Amino acid sequence: MSLKKSNDHKAYFHLPGLFEFYEFYRVFLPVFHEHREYFYDWCEIGSVYGAPADCIWGGGRAGFGYDDAAKVLALMNEYKISPRLTFSNSLLQKEHLGDRRCNDLCELFHTHAAARSGVIIYSDLLLAYLRDRYPDFYFVSSTTKVLTRFEELKKELAREEYSYVVPDFRLNKSFGELEKLTEDEKDKIEFLCNECCFFGCRDRKVCYENVSRKCLGEECEDHICRSPEGEKGYRFSAAMENPGFIGTEDILHTYMPMGFSNFKIEGRSLGNALLLEFLLYYMTKPECRLKVREEIYLDSMLDLF
Repeated sequence: MSLKKSNDHKAYFHLPGLFEFYEFYRVFLPVFHEHREYFYDWCEIGSVYGAPADCIWGGGRAGFGYDDAAKVLALMNEYKISPRLTFSNSLLQKEHLGDRRCNDLCELFHTHAAARSGVIIYSDLLLAYLRDRYPDFYFVSSTTKVLTRFEELKKELAREEYSYVVPDFRLNKSFGELEKLTEDEKDKIEFLCNECCFFGCRDRKVCYENVSRKCLGEECEDHICRSPEGEKGYRFSAAMENPGFIGTEDILHTYMPMGFSNFKIEGRSLGNALLLEFLLYYMTKPECRLKVREEIYLDSMLDLF
């Protein structure tokens, strides 16, 4: 895969819910492509990422998408969007590599994708396995690694195995260090824009490990978030107040002029209504947001709430 280069003056958004929000994208993508005038001309869809339910290689969030994988891939192929499998389980062992369901997904997306497929990954064990068996995949270093120190990020960027690296959101505003990166390093960074997690959270890695255990089918209690107001769950308004939040003005006037072009939107577990709000905010011209809402709402088969 050729990386999206900073000098093409585009922002590439990597969107959540490849399997989880298939029905939403079935409605949204035709609007995006048939009414491109509703959307900013400086942005494109770089990929859609996710994992189906009961996928033991999954991580970050427990997958809950139940739509048929071939149907999901056909939708991505129709619009030539890169699909990404979220296989960011941090606790995989050698005995997990032979899982039939996950290998079948890899075979399908490796062989039949119109735009090159990617894999979001944590485990070096899985990375070596997939590189050997499915050489046409490209790989994304997962934010679940919680790379909060800039020297850690630099080491990850130096790994040739990865086409993209998603740093922890707490490095989003490290402008002094970010500005010093080479053009190739900037092209590999994919910023997580809309994280709502407490900026001072020290349990982020433990939280992700809890999800990894659940994906492996282990019996374990839910991770209890100890962040202030964590019991309220995700709120976009709260995410906007997060010190690591990256908004559209930041993208246009800070990150793109610095040479960055890749931006990840989280939200695989948040539902259709919030996903729509993300796409309205990040990609849709303000004067056209009502038109996009109406196009989406008019599809009575889509359950927004």
